[in-house]
Amino acid sequence: MQSPQPSEAAGPRPTIDSEITWLLHRAAQRMRAATGEIAEKHGLTMREYIVLSALDKSPGLTQGELGKTLGLDKTTLMSQLDRLERTGLVVRHSDPRDRRLRIPVITEDGEALRAKVAAACDTVETSALTGLDPDETQSLRRMLFTIIGDVEDRGSCL
Repeated sequence: MQSPQPSEAAGPRPTIDSEITWLLHRAAQRMRAATGEIAEKHGLTMREYIVLSALDKSPGLTQGELGKTLGLDKTTLMSQLDRLERTGLVVRHSDPRDRRLRIPVITEDGEALRAKVAAACDTVETSALTGLDPDETQSLRRMLFTIIGDVEDRGSCL
């Protein structure tokens, strides 16, 4: 029995005529892999980087609200926040409206690391989009935002 050729072993490859869902999925995989490597070089998992980014972009969320925003169950989010807190990147405060609730806050060290990873990820994104001019890149952003919409939709890529 012959071994499969490299292209056969890699599985189906998208083409320009592929379904949009398939193309978006593969593009997300590619970007996640590239930016995940960057996060790992800085000592973070991709999920931890995304948690830090969410805390930067949406300060003041309770742990429950943060979990809902990121599409993470309570157990998964707590383990992420525990690790980020142990490493000094996040602190948790009581919610002044309800002392039973906790609000995770990014620390100065956490923000410095998040910003460093974000800058490196911007470079990776720019490299991945080298075939597009700035107007096309902006159009792509608008199209993706149109597809995503401004809805509360739990993600599943984390």
